[in-house]
Amino acid sequence: MLDVNGHVRLADMGMCRMDLNPQNPASTFCGTPDYIAPEIIKGLKYNQCVDWWSFGVLLYEMVVGQSPFNGCDEDELFWCICNEQAYYPRFLAKETKAVLVLLLEKDPQKRLGTPGCSAGDIIDQPFFKSINWDRLDRKDIEPPFKPKVRHILDVQYFDSAFTIEKPQLTPVDKDILASMDQTQFRGFSYTNPNTTD
Repeated sequence: MLDVNGHVRLADMGMCRMDLNPQNPASTFCGTPDYIAPEIIKGLKYNQCVDWWSFGVLLYEMVVGQSPFNGCDEDELFWCICNEQAYYPRFLAKETKAVLVLLLEKDPQKRLGTPGCSAGDIIDQPFFKSINWDRLDRKDIEPPFKPKVRHILDVQYFDSAFTIEKPQLTPVDKDILASMDQTQFRGFSYTNPNTTD
C-alpha cells in the first residue's frame, strides 16, 4: 500500500501476535496460504522468521510476476512450499536472486532475517545497497509516485469491483464459536472478549 505521500506501507489485515522470539514461539496455524512458511505448515513452533518468508514470497511476486509456489489446491500448494525450490528465471540480477534464495530458505534457522543468519542483516544485502535506510526511515526520499487523493477516504485507486460491494458482516454463530477451542489464540494481542478462559 502507499500512504497519501507515496511512501510504501506493508500491510497485513490478518492476525498479529506480539513479542515472538525464540523463548516465546507461536504454533497457531494461520496465514494466507500462498505466504505461509514451511514451519507453520509442518505444525512447528515459529517466530518472526515466518514474516521474512512472507516478505520473500511478496518480493518474488513483485520481480517475477507470479508466485514462487503453486498447486491445484491448498494441499498441493502446501506440499510445494515444504518440498520444492522456487524457480529463479535467468533474467533476475544475481543480487535479486541471492536475496530471494535467502528469504525463501526452508530452514528458519538459516533464513535471512534470523539473528544468526550467516549472510548477515537484511539491510546489508547487495540487493538493498542503493537504499539509504536512515533517509528512508525519515521519509526524506521522494517517492516516484504520489497518489492524488481528494480526501482521506478516497478509494479511487482500488478496483471498483471491491469498492461497489456492500459491506457485510459475517458473524459466527455464538454456539459454534463456544464449541471451538480458543486456547490456540491465547497470547494474541486481541482475542474475542466473549469467549471464556
